[in-house]
Amino acid sequence: MTEKNDAPPALSRRAVLGAGLGATAAGLAAPRLALAQAWPTRPLTLVVGFPPGGQTDFAARVIQAGMSAALGQSVVIENRGGAGGNIGTEAVLRARPDGYTMLAANSSSMAINPHTFPGMTINPLELVSVGLALQSSLVLCVHPSVPARTVSEFAAWVKAQPKGIDYGTAAAGSMSHCAMELFRTRIGNPAMESIPYRGSGPAMQDFIAGRFSCLFDAASVVAPFLKAGQVRGLMVTGEQRAPAFPDIPTAAEQGVQDFTITSWIGISAPRGTPPEIVQRVNEALNKALQDPAVRERITGQGDEPGGGAPAVPVPLRPRDGVPFPHQWRRHAGLRAAIVCD
Repeated sequence: MTEKNDAPPALSRRAVLGAGLGATAAGLAAPRLALAQAWPTRPLTLVVGFPPGGQTDFAARVIQAGMSAALGQSVVIENRGGAGGNIGTEAVLRARPDGYTMLAANSSSMAINPHTFPGMTINPLELVSVGLALQSSLVLCVHPSVPARTVSEFAAWVKAQPKGIDYGTAAAGSMSHCAMELFRTRIGNPAMESIPYRGSGPAMQDFIAGRFSCLFDAASVVAPFLKAGQVRGLMVTGEQRAPAFPDIPTAAEQGVQDFTITSWIGISAPRGTPPEIVQRVNEALNKALQDPAVRERITGQGDEPGGGAPAVPVPLRPRDGVPFPHQWRRHAGLRAAIVCD
């Protein structure tokens, strides 16, 4: 007769260790989950590195109400313009990584400034991508006093000016600046002098006042002035015509090849921001962008709504694979420090 053994089976060392690691992971995850659920407990600041009136400011304000509703706290816009967006970028890089200070980042400050500001002491790519708000083609616009209605007519008119012409830019070394310099090389390097501003808003005010002849800027910036007849659009830099401006042809349609340029606005956070908080803000951004009224405001200005995973398209590459910032600097000798105050 055998004796019955009611003792529990012995646990292997691997099983004990596995159980311990699982409990440890659960213990570590619990506070982080609780943090994400409790956050935010106060208003958030969304820093815009440019004055009001530009595309970055427009993007921040168009998503502001929807994000505030989704997060249950106010999202406060703080304009900190200067140095082509670098002042605002630096402020967010130095902020505490607690999710309460974020940046309305754009393609100029993230992808171009590191190439055009020599001696730049900050690295925008250290920021954590949260999500894409919108993207847009640029539009080449001229003042109504300019007699040109096509790119070829404009190129001929510029070359006929004895002292050349002036053009405006949203900031020294910005995408609008780089695009015009690259365009200048494509039409034979006529005499064109840049007048840099501290944002698209101030630049547009002087543009409609006739203080310079032309500029490149994002569709959402120039849309109100195009619709009012205060400026004239000659070319869009997208692969296709912008639905908001169906009468303005693309660069390729007018013989300007390899000139597809897209600007974008996204949200970025300081490095070290907890992933759970990044995800919460990304979800709030996506929810704001799902609002039909928000999407209509974005598309009505010629832009394309963003959304999706916490990532933004930092690289800017044309079809030949050479990053645009290197093209701009190589072809145009562009250095922001030369024209920065």
